[in-house]
Amino acid sequence: MAAPAVRGLLTGCRSVCQVSVRVCVRTVGHFSSILNGLPERTSGNSSGPKCSSFHSSAARRGLDEFFDEPKNWGERTVKTGDFWTINQLRCKSSEDLHKLWYVLLKEKNMLMTLEQESKRQRTSMPSPERLYKVTKSMANLDAVVTEREDALRLLQTGQEKARPGEWRKDCFGETTWYKFKEWPIPWYMNRRYKTKKFFALPYVDHYLRLKTEKELRAETRQRKAAKDKQEKLERRFPHIANKS
Repeated sequence: MAAPAVRGLLTGCRSVCQVSVRVCVRTVGHFSSILNGLPERTSGNSSGPKCSSFHSSAARRGLDEFFDEPKNWGERTVKTGDFWTINQLRCKSSEDLHKLWYVLLKEKNMLMTLEQESKRQRTSMPSPERLYKVTKSMANLDAVVTEREDALRLLQTGQEKARPGEWRKDCFGETTWYKFKEWPIPWYMNRRYKTKKFFALPYVDHYLRLKTEKELRAETRQRKAAKDKQEKLERRFPHIANKS
């Protein structure tokens, strides 16, 4: 009884192995045909397509980009252009603004490294106005991108702010911008939200008038001090007053 069973098992394993061998031969032959169709790899200059790895910086410089160019080392002044104005940046596409932002960011990192190194060596930084120009350019670029985002949001949703809200008064009578946010429960069931007071009692009006009066007096003193300083300079340097 056991002998026929063992014979049948061996026969089945032999047939399975033959099928597996045929499949392997077909697979190897298929990959061989694919590999034979590829162009051969030749040394030297070849007319085939070339591939190069992506690198955001010059491969020869590396971390040297955190420092100024060697030709500017030891110089007192470095010739640079003016900062990017808002009108100039508005003519650029979003892709160009994205590239320009990283160029300015790399320049700012280099200048901040140069500034720190100058402080360490207790020497003057060559052309320190470059850092101001880069910072001003980045601020203008951010303003242009914000303008485009606001325009797109107004066109799509009609909302002026990125996060909707409204002007509300607090318990001290100060008018502030309250940003809406999502709550897991309705407002009339939210004890934390109900503790907030978005109004001021009548007795606060007197202190608001006193605060406004204090701010106006401070502005008046500042204008008077600036005027007195200008008059003193004109009396001390009359030739400057005549030219102006």
